[in-house]
Amino acid sequence: MSPRHIALAVLVAAVWGLNFVLIHVGLQNFPPLLFCALRFAVVALPAVFFVRRPAVALRWVLAVGVVLGVVKFGLLFLGMHAGMPAGLSSLVLQSQAVFTAVFAAALLGERPSGQRVTGLAIAFGGIALAAVDHGAAGPVGAFVLVVVSAAAWGLSNVLTRRASPPDALRWMVWVSAVPPLPLLGLSLLVEGPSADLAALRGITAAGFGAIAYVGLLSTLFGFVAWSFLLRTYDATAVAPYSLLVPVFGMSSAWLLLGEPVSLPAGCAALLVIAGIGLTALRPGLLPAAPGRLLRRPRPRPAGPVAAPPGRTG
Repeated sequence: MSPRHIALAVLVAAVWGLNFVLIHVGLQNFPPLLFCALRFAVVALPAVFFVRRPAVALRWVLAVGVVLGVVKFGLLFLGMHAGMPAGLSSLVLQSQAVFTAVFAAALLGERPSGQRVTGLAIAFGGIALAAVDHGAAGPVGAFVLVVVSAAAWGLSNVLTRRASPPDALRWMVWVSAVPPLPLLGLSLLVEGPSADLAALRGITAAGFGAIAYVGLLSTLFGFVAWSFLLRTYDATAVAPYSLLVPVFGMSSAWLLLGEPVSLPAGCAALLVIAGIGLTALRPGLLPAAPGRLLRRPRPRPAGPVAAPPGRTG
């Protein structure tokens, strides 16, 4: 990758990592489901009236819009509202790599290599360690909501792969047009009209900033820039930069929100990053096993060696 594109990949990871701090800010200003609806409304409106529909079947747009927008982000916002810390959420959400592999095997018939299975097992061990650490100090239900959110993200990845949209910008705008109405309906049903109206009437500059950031920067810019990098380079060159997301997420939550990072949480982060990094490497980039480096020479046949053809003693 060129230095300019490496800088772009790091920038996207930083934007996505800081996104969890801005979600925390937004949840202090809005009920979670209303905030999620506003996030996607900012991306879709008014762009959906000027951007042509992507060249894929409408069912894929609806499916990804519901799974990614309503389920994945709805549960993430509910989990963080219920007490899941921003930094830990950025880490646990990376378990989507494990769920993506599981859904790809079940729905697309993809069979992961032994190296990838090992990497996913290491990452899952890190998530389990984070769960134990959080369970000792925070609400378990909030943790479960974020894990299910990661599972929904994994399913949306497989659905997006199946849809194969040719244009990332058009795809993101139209997918973002699906969640606002269902999320708004759920917000009115669960959170109540009075809470929604109070939040909208008392909106602050911080609330506006959180909506703009998570909608325009994290969703629109981040997704389109990442898709550009994936179209320009091999996925194995781009994917490792996503490992910086929990690094930026946990460090920004520590710096800006004062969230402590315990020793088990730090170890969990290292396991998740190492495991997902192992899945992103080509098998050929790993050193060969010792038994494959040293091969015994083939035994030479006993008896006199035959003369080459055309020659006599």
